[in-house]
This record gives sequence, structure tokens and C-alpha cells, in this order.
Amino acid sequence: MHATALSTFRLPKNTCIPQAQPKVQGTVTEQSPGIEVMTDLASMKAATIDPHTSLDRAEQAMIHQGVRSLFVVSNFPCVDGLITFADLGGEKPMQQINDRHLRRQDLSVADVMTALSALDALDYDELKSSTVGQVIATFKKLKHSHLLVVQAATVQGPARIRGVISLTQLERQLGRPLPEAMPQP
Repeated sequence: MHATALSTFRLPKNTCIPQAQPKVQGTVTEQSPGIEVMTDLASMKAATIDPHTSLDRAEQAMIHQGVRSLFVVSNFPCVDGLITFADLGGEKPMQQINDRHLRRQDLSVADVMTALSALDALDYDELKSSTVGQVIATFKKLKHSHLLVVQAATVQGPARIRGVISLTQLERQLGRPLPEAMPQP
């Protein structure tokens, strides 16, 4: 049996047709479904970086990709941890410089990232039945800037990081700051 080709067409000259854009995360309220504030990694590729990358290059990668955090990956597809924009300029580099008597340019992502085992994660199925108010309460309780969302293992495959929720993105979608949920210095 031979497969038949799909039909094609051509666009007229001078046609202006935009590319498809990722779904814009709109305004939410505390009563909105919690899933609406998650960056869904099933819909977009995660921004990653090697742990041996310098802090300056990590910062440039974040700026270039328009993100404030990167998954740290040394052995794809396994995630080692997360590095945030705040990690790059915060107290972590200064502590490493003082403790190890190094210069900032000698530090790498691995020196200041948060290891996967130190990150708090939400269950994807629980998030699907939650509200944004519950996500806010979680940020207030934990005082973190990011939460991982993990989808449990199924017959079709192993557990996986399904998404991430950023406090900055949540505040943007709410249209207001959540100073009581800010991470402690």
C-alpha cells in the first residue's frame, strides 16, 4: 500500500503572515486554576546550561533567551539543578569568593546553582486541581523564587519535570507584587 502525498499550496507574493507565537500567559486572580501560572515544558523547550559555564556566560545566556532561570544539565536529559538571575548577583558568588579565595571569573554555574535535591517541587496532578491562591500560599510558606512541577511516572514513561513556576512570572500575571512571598536574603 502506497501512502498518498498531502496537498500543498503557495502563498501569494507579498503576503504578510506571522509565525505562531507561544500562548501568552494572561492575567490571573487568586481563584484562577493554579496550572495557569506554570510554564509548561511540554509546550516549550526548557532553557538549559552546562554546570561548567562561567557566571558571566550564564548571565548572557539568560539575557539572550529572555529568561531569569536556567536548568543546569550535565548529562542530558537529567537535570542537576537550577540557577537563577538572583543567584548570579546575590550572596552565593560572594560567599564562594570569600570562602575559597577565588575571583568571580573563576566561578562556574555549579558553584552557585541550587541542586535538584534542594528544590521544592509540586505534583502536576495536584497543581491541576489547585488555585493560584494555593500557589501563592506555597510561595509564602517556602520563601523561594521558583517551584518545580513534576509529573509522576506512568506506564508510558518515567517521572519528569513538567514545568516551573516563577514568583516573578506569577506576580506579572497577577499584576501586583507579593512582597510577603519574597525569598529571604
